[in-house]
Amino acid sequence: MTQPDLHTLHEQADALEERMSRELDAKIVKSVLYQSGDIDPSTHSMPPHIPDGRPYLMGPDPRLPPMPDKPTLADFFRLRFGPSSHVLQSAKLALKAGHDEKIVLACLLHDIAVTGFIRADHGYWAAQLIEPYVDEEVAWAVRYHQVVRFYADESVGYDYPEAYVRFFGADFRPDPHIDRAYQQARDHKWYMSARLVTLNDFYAFDPSAVVHLDEFADIIGRNFHQPEEGLGYDDSPVAHMWRTIAMPTRFL
Repeated sequence: MTQPDLHTLHEQADALEERMSRELDAKIVKSVLYQSGDIDPSTHSMPPHIPDGRPYLMGPDPRLPPMPDKPTLADFFRLRFGPSSHVLQSAKLALKAGHDEKIVLACLLHDIAVTGFIRADHGYWAAQLIEPYVDEEVAWAVRYHQVVRFYADESVGYDYPEAYVRFFGADFRPDPHIDRAYQQARDHKWYMSARLVTLNDFYAFDPSAVVHLDEFADIIGRNFHQPEEGLGYDDSPVAHMWRTIAMPTRFL
């Protein structure tokens, strides 16, 4: 009887493990930028040159709609952000509820990191993106909506979202740093600003509702300080982030 080739068996086992790992990985929702180029950076090293001699892309991607020379927030919504119905509905709910314009703007912007940049820590990323251009309270509310959404607040009728049980499991508990941030937020003067974002956030998923960004043009104009040079070109501490969203496949 021929003995099995242990080396071959090990190779087959490794191949099976690799395939199963990739299948599992494919089920995980990755960020917008995870595979924004032609090559998946997690599994390939960059070759020293493109085989057919073409130069690496160092500007706008011709596969994407062109951005204007001085892009505005509205341009990013139209040309770079993914589906924005949720944040538009959220802002509409806040507007109908009679909330201050700063809260309406925070609701409009609270998930722009998800639609345009990255999912993980999206409240922190979104706050950083907008910090130079909005009132400090708006950025704070956007940052901490990510924290307070995990905690019920009976005083305003906010329950822990049932969807989170489906998404993360019944045993999920926020990380210790989130819990610490929540305790700090509870004592902050703008706690309710972040809480109002969550109140107008989770329930803003009506597939039949149609809300247009133009409805918030005046609020954006009064509360979002559009740089004259255009988002990404104003030398702010976050300009590079806006440029990355505008040109996500640049080589460097």
